[in-house]
Parts: sequence; C-alpha cells; structure tokens
Amino acid sequence: MNFTIEEAEKCTVVRVEAEKVGGVISPKLKAKFVELNAQGIRNIVFNMAKVKYCDSSGLSAILVGNRLCKNADGTFVVCHMSEMVSKLVQISQLESILNITPTEQEAVDYILMEEVNREVENE
Repeated sequence: MNFTIEEAEKCTVVRVEAEKVGGVISPKLKAKFVELNAQGIRNIVFNMAKVKYCDSSGLSAILVGNRLCKNADGTFVVCHMSEMVSKLVQISQLESILNITPTEQEAVDYILMEEVNREVENE
C-alpha cells in the first residue's frame, strides 16, 4: 500500500509511504478519505515526510480530505511537507486554506487544541 493509517489521540494519521503523490496514489487517497469520513473520522493528520513530489491530482486529494474534515466539523492538518511540495502549495495559493505544521506531533497538538476550542464553544 502507498500509505498507512494509524489512530492517534482524537485523530487519524495518514502517512504517505511513496515519494510521489500523483496519478496512481491520488484516487486511492481520495477514496480512503471518503471511507474515513463515512466511519465518522473528522480529524486527520496527513503526514508527507516521505513525499518529494506532488502534482495537481495530489493537491486535489489533499483538498478532498480537507473539505471532508471541515464539513464534519473537524480538522485536516498536513505535516512534514517538503520544500518542493510547499512551493507548489504556495503557487496554488492554498497555504491560507490548509492547516500546515512542520511535524506530526505539532499537527496532533493542533487538532487537540481545535477539539478543546470546539468543546468550549459547544458549552
């Protein structure tokens, strides 16, 4: 498989195990995001530590995950983005739409803080 799924505290971590997120992997990622959403998962950390290249279909998969989490009143965070992928995100003007952190731990912490904020707002 090109990615792994792991449960963490209040979120699910999706780790890409390939160097390229593109034509072959993107449809599988989109399907996995839809499946996780259908299972009630609303917080996802998308770890790109092994990714060196991402094309437009890869960005599309990321945006699908982001939209599904947002629609479920959750949070989608991308972490360990390479310089090349980061430049693509900037060129595409997506840095204002996506939650991006340098590390997986910071992504998990970001989601935990978002969950605390949602709990406070609902009280």
